[in-house]
Amino acid sequence: MILTCAAIAIALFFAMNIGASGTAAAMGAAYGGGAIQNKKLAMLIVGAAALLGAVLGGGEVVKTIGGGIISSSILTVEIVIIILASATLTLFIANLMGVPLSTSEVTVGSIVGIGLAYKSLFVSKLAVIISFWIAVPLVSFSVAYVLGRLIKIAEVKWPYLSRQGKWQRWLGRLLVIGGALEAFSAGMNNVANAVGPLVGAGLMSVSAGVWMGGIFVALGAVLLGGKVLETNGKKITRLSLLQGSAVSFTSGGLVIIASLLGIPVPLVQATTCAIMGVGTADNGFKLWQKRVIHQIAKVWIVSPVSSLVVAYAMVHLWLQPNPYVLIVIISVFITTLGLMNLSQTIRKEKSAIHDQRGGI
Repeated sequence: MILTCAAIAIALFFAMNIGASGTAAAMGAAYGGGAIQNKKLAMLIVGAAALLGAVLGGGEVVKTIGGGIISSSILTVEIVIIILASATLTLFIANLMGVPLSTSEVTVGSIVGIGLAYKSLFVSKLAVIISFWIAVPLVSFSVAYVLGRLIKIAEVKWPYLSRQGKWQRWLGRLLVIGGALEAFSAGMNNVANAVGPLVGAGLMSVSAGVWMGGIFVALGAVLLGGKVLETNGKKITRLSLLQGSAVSFTSGGLVIIASLLGIPVPLVQATTCAIMGVGTADNGFKLWQKRVIHQIAKVWIVSPVSSLVVAYAMVHLWLQPNPYVLIVIISVFITTLGLMNLSQTIRKEKSAIHDQRGGI
């Protein structure tokens, strides 16, 4: 009973953090562009949309996380705790080191680590998930690029679309709807990361899982997402209202499609690539976009590998003690994150040197 309560508590804490980070960012473009100026109202819209997405369409991804990657027969309470704790611990350590990771990829990595430890892994399903991780960012960039070109043509032909006036109010409302769509898609896809293992272990039904997970994702967005909204909004204020709408509808639509197919995908990467697509259509391919591509590639690799290593290590630490395997695994984990941190430090130093030379 104590372990069951612990598993549920970790899952709900994880859900709140998902809401506070990824889901809250959905309204960043609308808030940063001034389409919605009341932060509390923005977060309430995000929370409501995320809950609605979880309840109406989160079931398929929950089933995948709960039994589509590894057999649900090995999902005991202890295994569920290891999966959730591995994902949470990996994200926590990465945050301390300043390394951004994807929640969906970290969760899948934890489950794969369990599957490898117990030699029970549905490779074909995993291959489909990985193919979506590659395809979604590429499609997001391509669709946003096309929309960006059309927007550029439209704003040249009808200049009032980019000026202050009554059209700006309507375009602002369109952008708020796009942000709500992104939050809806995040609820559909990301709530499974928290409650999927609980459902797979039979600790709750799919219906109860999406409701409970959706409520706590929404609470995380409303209560803890304000700072993320401020930060994300400032980063993408360079987008016009139409461009921001293109980004939100592109990334949100792609994640909804993946959710209906039961595939967990990273919303943040889809959104980032959509922003790059619109930016490329407007100003061409820039140096900062190359850096973003490198960062996405690193996150794509490090997110699942890090949590996989942690989950595998926790199995050998708790359920199948093997000190030799444990030492090797921990060394690999620390080395991987350390190299990521070193890479970021070197890049910052190069940037500082470049700025100093520019000043001279």
